Amino acid sequence: MTVADDELLRRSLSDALIGRVVDLIRTEGLGPGDRLPSARVLAERFAVATPTIREALRQLQATGAIDIRHGSGMYVNAALDRVVIANPNLPTLDAERLAELLDARLLVEPYLAGLAARHRSPATTAALRRSLDAAEQHLAGDDTRLHEANMAFHRAVATASGHRILHEVLDSLLSVHAGEQREILQIFDDRSRDHEEHRSVLAAIEAGSEDRARRLMRRHLEDVADVVARRMSTLESEER
Repeated sequence: MTVADDELLRRSLSDALIGRVVDLIRTEGLGPGDRLPSARVLAERFAVATPTIREALRQLQATGAIDIRHGSGMYVNAALDRVVIANPNLPTLDAERLAELLDARLLVEPYLAGLAARHRSPATTAALRRSLDAAEQHLAGDDTRLHEANMAFHRAVATASGHRILHEVLDSLLSVHAGEQREILQIFDDRSRDHEEHRSVLAAIEAGSEDRARRLMRRHLEDVADVVARRMSTLESEER
């Protein structure tokens, strides 16, 4: 057997074990927060070596399906049933890739904002208000906290839309370029304007105005895309 054949066999076994662990979770009715058997118990159950099952478990952890807590155990995560996940090995984004990611957001988020207005409820609008209230507390201070609150708002809009697949798509996009988003916050350098644009989107959603919510979200993201394009152009000029 060649090295390539051995690697293929190892990956096939790992993939099969991942499937068996997921089947075990579902057949035993385990949900988010429920504890899994130990790696040793799972290895005995599936008749494989403990290091082999641990490799499969690490892959499940990388996708967010399970949470491995050292000294505590392994637990099922809500992400187990996600259809779309972010690459756990985050790539370094060049200008072209970043522009494409922002373009993807422009395609997805205005539509989600419109759906959020259509399907608004007291619970979803309250979650949107909470994220913006949190952002307002950090407008003059902590960049990290402000970034987290702003991203929570965009995720809350996606949640309010009721579209589970596009919610996962957006969550993955935001996760992939979280670092770039934090830089955008500094480049944009107009926190109040950014915050007011978010408030305007929320007002449209609360009013149930689908068209206005879509239009305001699109305008907001076009502002972001313009800032990124100018920043990337400046960086390219500096590198020449």
